[in-house]
Amino acid sequence: MNYPSELKYTKSHEWVRLEGDVAVVGITDFAQDALGDVVFVDLPQVGKAVEAGSAGGGGGGGGAPPPPPPIYAPVAGEILEVNSALSDKPELINQSPYGEGWLFKMRVNPADLNGLLSAVEYQAVAESQ
Repeated sequence: MNYPSELKYTKSHEWVRLEGDVAVVGITDFAQDALGDVVFVDLPQVGKAVEAGSAGGGGGGGGAPPPPPPIYAPVAGEILEVNSALSDKPELINQSPYGEGWLFKMRVNPADLNGLLSAVEYQAVAESQ
């Protein structure tokens, strides 16, 4: 499994990359592997204000029954953009979970990311499951 050290993580298997006051959010390599082949994604609505830990969308693999497993907002903020490429190519999540398979971008307070896990901390969580 891949756990890039420059990212922050949640126990619910989302990753966050901070770009100024914008957080790019996706699911981890561990999560996409557990889902299997991702065949659909339910992305949040642009402009929606979300609380930390609230469902910010969902995704499902070939073996996952509806509804899709939720994707949680790692911190509070406003959804600014969704990865529209996933509508036609949800497999990008499997192929590039930390790159082209990102899910959404949200405006955040950067200090809120201090409560998230480091790569080493997340690896311990993922490997214990």
